[in-house]
Amino acid sequence: SVPRCHLNKQLLDVRVLKGEPAELSCTVSKDDVTGTWFKDGLKLTSMDGVSFEKESLVHKLIINKVEDIHAGKYRFEGGDIKTEASLFVEDPPQVDKVLLKNLTSVPTVAKAGQQVKIKIPFEGRLPIRATWLKDRMELVDDTRIRVDKTETFTMLSISNSERKDCGDYKVRLKNDSGVLEINLKLMVIDKPQPPAGPIKIVESSANNITIQWKPPKDDGGKPLQIYVVERQEVGKNDWVTLGETPRSCTTFTTNKVEQDMSYYFRVRAVNAEGTSDALESDEVKAVSKASPGAPDPPEIVSASRDNITISWKAPRKTGSSRIVGYFVQKRKKGTMTWLPVNNVPIADKKLKVTNLKKGLQYEFRVAAVNAAGTGDASEPSQPVFARDSTKPPGHVQDLKVSSSDSTSVTLTWRRPEAKDGGDVKGYEVEMRSSDKLNWTKCNTLPIEATTYTVKGLQAKEMYFLRVRAVNDSGPGEATEIEACMEAAPPVVFPRLLIDDTVKSFLVIKAGNTIRVNIPFEASPDPVVTWLKDGLPLPTRATVNTKDGTIQLLIGAAEFTDSGIYTVELQNGLGKRETFSFQVQVTDIPQSPGPVQLEENVPNTVTVTWEPSPSEKWENNLYYTVLKRESQKGLWHVVGDLIYTNKFTYTKLIPGRDYYFRVVAKNNLGASGPSDTLQPWRIQKQKAEFQVKPQKYRGVNQNQPPRFLVALKPHVVTTGSECRMSCAVGGHPAPKITWYKDSRDLSNDPNYFCTNNFGVCSLVVLGVTKHDEGEYMVEATNELGRASSKAFLTIKGNN
Repeated sequence: SVPRCHLNKQLLDVRVLKGEPAELSCTVSKDDVTGTWFKDGLKLTSMDGVSFEKESLVHKLIINKVEDIHAGKYRFEGGDIKTEASLFVEDPPQVDKVLLKNLTSVPTVAKAGQQVKIKIPFEGRLPIRATWLKDRMELVDDTRIRVDKTETFTMLSISNSERKDCGDYKVRLKNDSGVLEINLKLMVIDKPQPPAGPIKIVESSANNITIQWKPPKDDGGKPLQIYVVERQEVGKNDWVTLGETPRSCTTFTTNKVEQDMSYYFRVRAVNAEGTSDALESDEVKAVSKASPGAPDPPEIVSASRDNITISWKAPRKTGSSRIVGYFVQKRKKGTMTWLPVNNVPIADKKLKVTNLKKGLQYEFRVAAVNAAGTGDASEPSQPVFARDSTKPPGHVQDLKVSSSDSTSVTLTWRRPEAKDGGDVKGYEVEMRSSDKLNWTKCNTLPIEATTYTVKGLQAKEMYFLRVRAVNDSGPGEATEIEACMEAAPPVVFPRLLIDDTVKSFLVIKAGNTIRVNIPFEASPDPVVTWLKDGLPLPTRATVNTKDGTIQLLIGAAEFTDSGIYTVELQNGLGKRETFSFQVQVTDIPQSPGPVQLEENVPNTVTVTWEPSPSEKWENNLYYTVLKRESQKGLWHVVGDLIYTNKFTYTKLIPGRDYYFRVVAKNNLGASGPSDTLQPWRIQKQKAEFQVKPQKYRGVNQNQPPRFLVALKPHVVTTGSECRMSCAVGGHPAPKITWYKDSRDLSNDPNYFCTNNFGVCSLVVLGVTKHDEGEYMVEATNELGRASSKAFLTIKGNN
């Protein structure tokens, strides 16, 4: 007896989005079953967009584009078998993608007081419930806010927008197929709120008043620009604008005041939308300070081991009443704490200070007192030691001019003799020109060296110079000398003498020395400035200027020393001269990583490798690929100047073994090689034979060509491999033809075309700029024709 047919795989329920393709399929155990499809109990013979297919034991019902009408229960019957399943059509709420992107990525902006309307059209199976939320709370209608909804759109209306309407809004669209949530932001901009108060009076005197305030709590949604400050005299109606401050400044000082007059002040904040209401101050009176000002620093009259006598002068500002006395304070030099010398004000302006520790150094300061209180303290006195005074030092010895030019003179001398006062702390140098009587100090603090260069002198002038030794008792007697300045040399503007020895591009091997010498001419000597990539040189670099040559020196070059170096010469007249050069620190590259072989396109081999570690620091690194056809044969270059990590070799002969090698290269040389571990071989093709399937005399399954997956645009870099693919359906199997800019590519050896069960690919090896353009794939059979187009864009690999 003949075995009965049974189901290998039954129909399964399917859920499909409206507009998408759908497929119901079942598998039977015998090839000669002729099936019949039913929908909701009715036999299907023809239905728009629905087709039937049989592939051997598999029976399919295919819907190109699912609509609501396609929902229902489907049944397949054939012979002794029966199976059924349901097709559910999902149609969730949807919003246009461009509108959705605009709503979610760009805030809706309105000016305060304007009407706001946000309308969102939607599609999907009705009924659709629309809900608007702000800050997670559902919006309900009130006197200003209304939410409208129809079967095709929902709209939020705000009749008179306010700053409090700013925030994050969410629109929730829901039906029985799903939920769509849209997040959007609303910004309402307005003039600022008034500055935050109160206005503080930082200072009030007879000459000026300084006020201070805080920024507004709300800037109106736009950055503040300025504050405007106004003033009104008490008893008058007019406000006078005093000035403006930038947004970063919340203080203002005015000197447009009169002593003992009272004023009001007010401040307004300004942004691009307008000016805020005013913050107003209380009444402010311009009064002079009652307590005295600070005296000048006290003078040291004398010093001994037991006491130090100081004196001082009355302050210039005595305050609102006469001075009744002074407080004196002392501290040890180097400490911060001031200690009182007297507890009761002294009327005299001179004081002998006792209770001092011998050998320590002290400083003193004084404050004046009147009926209003104690005034500000003076600056500290000069430091003085509590010890008996010593004899001032004698004359310095052998004072002479050691060198001079048109603008400077260098003096040298020897210490005074020990019997003429020991313990020299340093030296003072003074000068005067021949036409003046007053001496000018050249150094503010005593110098310890016995040589000094006086600069900034006039050419052809006569100068008198003198040197004194200094100890704790003060300066000794001066030794004097005269010097006549030379005529000034002619001015030579700075000029870098760039010749063949000065390179604008240097390639330095890592670890070697970077040494750059650049000759120049200039008179007087210029100021030399060095920069690397626009910033000061790293501390590892040393520079030197000597005998008309400037030098840059870096000991052991590192990769971080690569960059643009600039040297600038400038003289006192503002004349500049610059020169820039590039340094590239490099090294022989390290070997590439492991090499792998794969067949992406029939009868070719694609060689890929891990990058050389040197790619991290070498911009000009490239690769060379070599091959040989036996283990001991000669290597031949098959690819050079490769800036990627992939190369496809096409000239393969079936039956031969191929070995491949990859080398990294740069300006200094080549790395060690990375070789393939196993040879590559393409087997010789055997004769093909075909088994003709039995012709199936059943339902007519012929269909015109159609694209199940269309071509997509591609963007690739020069030298890489490009693969464009699509999926084609139809019966009989369509013939596939590829075109570029309307030119048939069938016989072009630069392109490989494949077709595996309807998945069609076009492969372009090592693309160039000439491969850019519009590509079209055409599918034809006896029932019709279909095509799909896409654009290929080529970008440079730099």
